[in-house]
Amino acid sequence: MDCTESLSRLHAHLDQELDLPSAVAVDQHLASCPACKAAFAAQLALRSGVRKHADYHHGAPHALAERLRVQLGRAAQAPARAARPRWQWPQLRQWLPAGFAAAAAAVISWTAAIQYAGVPADQIMAEQVITGHARSILTGHLVEVASSDQHTVKPWLSGKLDFSPPVNDLANAGFPLAGGRLDYLDNRPVAALVYRYRQHVINVFVWPEQRGESRLAPEALSKHGYNVLHWNDAGMTFWAISDVNGAELKTFADTYARAR
Repeated sequence: MDCTESLSRLHAHLDQELDLPSAVAVDQHLASCPACKAAFAAQLALRSGVRKHADYHHGAPHALAERLRVQLGRAAQAPARAARPRWQWPQLRQWLPAGFAAAAAAVISWTAAIQYAGVPADQIMAEQVITGHARSILTGHLVEVASSDQHTVKPWLSGKLDFSPPVNDLANAGFPLAGGRLDYLDNRPVAALVYRYRQHVINVFVWPEQRGESRLAPEALSKHGYNVLHWNDAGMTFWAISDVNGAELKTFADTYARAR
């Protein structure tokens, strides 16, 4: 995949609209292309900034709606002119809205580019985790090895990865194992363990921790309607994600950690 194709798919990648092969191809290109990676991070920062700071209105303010009604009423009552009006130079106040809009767009783009360096790595990683989880749900590609037996799932994953992920049987705690699959996060293949909780799916993404950090207490995030927990333990990185509430996901993470 070249830069042109990668850039054309960035928005779809951010919106989790790509299929698994396309998403993997984009991730692989971003890992090897600093320019496209910077563009992706800028788009991510821009979207996060808009969601955080932009106001949302369900309807036009009353005063604006009233002014529009008055103007439309005057236009309807004005007599039609046969002669074409003579062109005039626009007044300065007519240029101001367009000028402000252009300036605002420039400021937003500039701010996004500046904030790229400040985008936390965990935030970028969380977006990838959410994309992987949503993609597995929407495409129905939850498991490649369907089994509630940890002694079946673990060898299958270990045989396809360069590490052996911890797979725990949590059925007695109300979190039965559904199976596992391979996924692609953090520029590498990772293990995805799939658990059930009532009618909900919990994905646990596991791969070796590269930075050697220890984070036994899970860090909680909430984005796009999903709850996410991230922790490191015994040289492994763990990301658990589901649409269950935060307390239930925390119970799952604690149960999973104790069973290791």
